[in-house]
Amino acid sequence: MRFLPLLLANLRRKKVRTILTVGSFAVALFLFGILFALRTGLRQGVDVAGANRLMVMGTSLMNMLPLPYLARIERIPGVEKVAHATWFGGVYKDPKNFFVQFAIDPALWRVVYPEYVIDEQEWAAFAADRQGIVVGAQLAKRYGWKVGDRVPIQSSIWTKTDGSRLWEFDIVGIFDGRDKAADLSQFFFRYDCFDEARVWNKGQVGWY
Repeated sequence: MRFLPLLLANLRRKKVRTILTVGSFAVALFLFGILFALRTGLRQGVDVAGANRLMVMGTSLMNMLPLPYLARIERIPGVEKVAHATWFGGVYKDPKNFFVQFAIDPALWRVVYPEYVIDEQEWAAFAADRQGIVVGAQLAKRYGWKVGDRVPIQSSIWTKTDGSRLWEFDIVGIFDGRDKAADLSQFFFRYDCFDEARVWNKGQVGWY
């Protein structure tokens, strides 16, 4: 404790250096949080499925794959079902409120990821609602969300055709997990509506 005054005096001596040092730590922690969430999202269900589920993607998240690849992958011997997802990269109200969001095809997703459990009526509402989303139980609890709530998400990547990056969704269902490995800290929304509304990379997906 006797060195504390000396430490504080040294920190105040060069304020710019202190601010930059603190800022670098803050940025590092922020990036760690984003990358960890991204890693979790990309691996969703893989640990559960073991060798029965494979992922195909480009050299990076931004090096996307054409949607017609789905039919080509389906024709590969040994492939039973194919689904695709696209990373959204948005935040809820504040940059610290970051979690995983994926644009998916509702008709394909549940077949490939049966570990996500949801009421049939809620899933039907999701497939029918252009702005509908289904939210993991853990995420819903975190923000106090319920079915019927409207959720604004500011994307750091995707611009809409109206020039805005603010996307608004309606919660139509909350999903749970069949087992403990299911990631319930994310939400899914419809790829077709997302693809129509975005400015660039139309007709492409993040991975299969």
